Amino acid sequence: MSNNYLTTPNAPPIPSLRFRHVRGEIDFPGMVAAILSSTEADDIEEAVTVEGMARAFQHMTNCDPYQDILLAEVDGEIIGYTRGWWMDEPQGRIYEFSRFLAPAWRHKGIGSVTLDWIENHLRAMATTHPPEIGKFFRRAGVSQRETGTIALLERAGYKPIRYFHKMVRPSLDDIQDFPLLEELEVRPAQPEHYRAIFFSGEEGIEDEWGNSKHTEESYQQWLSDPHFQPELWQIAWDVATGKSVGHVLTFIDHEENEKYNRKRGYTEGIGVDHTWRRRGVARALISLSLRAQKAAGMTESALAADVDSVNNVTQLYESCGFQTVSTDAVYQKAF
Repeated sequence: MSNNYLTTPNAPPIPSLRFRHVRGEIDFPGMVAAILSSTEADDIEEAVTVEGMARAFQHMTNCDPYQDILLAEVDGEIIGYTRGWWMDEPQGRIYEFSRFLAPAWRHKGIGSVTLDWIENHLRAMATTHPPEIGKFFRRAGVSQRETGTIALLERAGYKPIRYFHKMVRPSLDDIQDFPLLEELEVRPAQPEHYRAIFFSGEEGIEDEWGNSKHTEESYQQWLSDPHFQPELWQIAWDVATGKSVGHVLTFIDHEENEKYNRKRGYTEGIGVDHTWRRRGVARALISLSLRAQKAAGMTESALAADVDSVNNVTQLYESCGFQTVSTDAVYQKAF
């Protein structure tokens, strides 16, 4: 950890503009303010809090928050935040990053400086890793409303490689009943099942784009996440073997609901074992998840859908009453 300011080539001549690493919890309020200012300007819903950031710092995977984050500040006020990390996917090792910049400081050259810094930082990180078949920079999801970020990435050679729909079911009335197969039953998961459910996401990784190998650290992060709400999960079990073969890891983001004055649940963490696919398991579990959200007092539900999924999930979710409200893209370029 260092309190020193960093030298950044081509920094714009803005008085008191400085770049540095995170110094500790003292920076969390300023970081949260910069993120919220940035996302609100782009009409992106974000309910990050100081408490949430403190939790995230405790279990970051493949990221040293005191080395892999760059803060931009003017007159001691944090105006921008850029974080990098890495993950392994079937196509190779991915060096991913996210970035935020307060609207008052956009179009002044700061975005280009932070993009150069994170690329150089991740490239240096890559030199310490074993050789891989493929290495790629990737900007984590970009909203269609982030026109400035899209222009910046495209000038730097990034191209959109994947699209995701944000889908909302605006009402939890008239939920269709999709019965489960007789060979299966739905019952709650117990603590001894959590690990198997988490790591089951690695099965079939080759046809689930963007999946990376789970680690013990990511498992612990998952357990401590406020979205970890097993009382809302819908788990299908094979009666004959006792094995879980499908799940919807339902959750409610209470902080987000309070901020936006709504009652929304999330139908997320949808997965079905290969041998049980295309037999109505996912649709039945989604229906049960919607009913659980309604019973918890929610009036709407949301999820994210991979537009190019080999399992045609957009059509599946539409059949369950979800509607597309916006689209995000993932931008990437090779080393």
